[in-house]
Amino acid sequence: MLLLKNVLIMSMAQPAFKGDILITEGRISALGEALSVPGAEVLMCEGKYATPGFVDAHCHIGMWEDGMGEEGADGNENSNPITPQMRAIDGLNPFDPCFRQACSAGITSVVTGPGSSNVIGGQFAALKTNGRSIEQMLLKAPAAMKAALGENPKREYAEQKTAPYTRMAIAALFRKTMVEAQEYARKKELGIKDSDKLPDKDIGLEALLPVLERTLTLKIHAHRADDILSALRLAEEFDLSITIEHCTEGHLILDVLKERLAKLKAGIILGPLLSERAKIELKNLSFKAPKLMHEAGIPFALMTDHPVIPIQYLPVCAALCVREGLSEQTALESITINAARITGLDERIGSLEAGKDADIALFDAHPLDFRSHCVCTIINGKVVHKL
Repeated sequence: MLLLKNVLIMSMAQPAFKGDILITEGRISALGEALSVPGAEVLMCEGKYATPGFVDAHCHIGMWEDGMGEEGADGNENSNPITPQMRAIDGLNPFDPCFRQACSAGITSVVTGPGSSNVIGGQFAALKTNGRSIEQMLLKAPAAMKAALGENPKREYAEQKTAPYTRMAIAALFRKTMVEAQEYARKKELGIKDSDKLPDKDIGLEALLPVLERTLTLKIHAHRADDILSALRLAEEFDLSITIEHCTEGHLILDVLKERLAKLKAGIILGPLLSERAKIELKNLSFKAPKLMHEAGIPFALMTDHPVIPIQYLPVCAALCVREGLSEQTALESITINAARITGLDERIGSLEAGKDADIALFDAHPLDFRSHCVCTIINGKVVHKL
């Protein structure tokens, strides 16, 4: 047992208060004032701030390894625009030093996976940021299926002189693949009663069945407003559970976005905001977008899209949103409970509550103060970083 004493607890589940946190067998077992547990290891935290471990809801850590160049680039299988059978856990390197950097910044969970070159790119995984193997680190796999609209697949396959060249072709190829998956599911159903009707196993179409069943979220890369609307259109057509990834121009269509997101029960993962406008789709990139989303009543998470923004700067991105008018509480929620909720991980992470994983970040000042340090990171009840 580990007892954190006299810490300002920013739990995301109730107003901040000064008190204690008891950790038992890797989980939070109690929060309160003046807790006393004989035999527990005590960590005195006077003057410190405790938050849930931060959650990066969309990144590519371990898929594009730091300082490795082409040898460490395993995130885009550019041989075919439809690769749903690709799995992040087969391409991730748990020894990427960026996992340590994430830990040192209080980031304890990441949702990481394939890039956006392909129309359907493969399966994301949710990991803790400490461990010596993917299996030790794993929270959930698959955590989502990746799809992409717009400039990325257009550019990749136009260079290869093969479809899709246009946004029309991207949507058509996505639609064709989902119809094929529906037909595959129908044949499997027939095969339950008549084995002669069972289709040959197709691991790509198999991977899409949970998407059609709404048990696996589809993360759709979309920057421009028209691509965001196309993502919503396709989700409505096939009754899919989706999150809009990046959503760079979402703040330009807030009224439409709010209405259609509510019908789909879809989520928004904003970012990366702290980056150059390296492509035309980013011309309306703005740190004001989170405030506008919040004022419109649209919950969102923030992302780094690491390595686009180095993952340790996730809290810096949240702090910059505060500078542009977002409240501190909402900014913290966007990298804790909202990030966990939108990625379907909130039963275990995202807030400090009894029963949840003991993933905690301790800071020597307010966590959104640029000058603060993460002085201690705890994952699954174990101290994995300490200044």
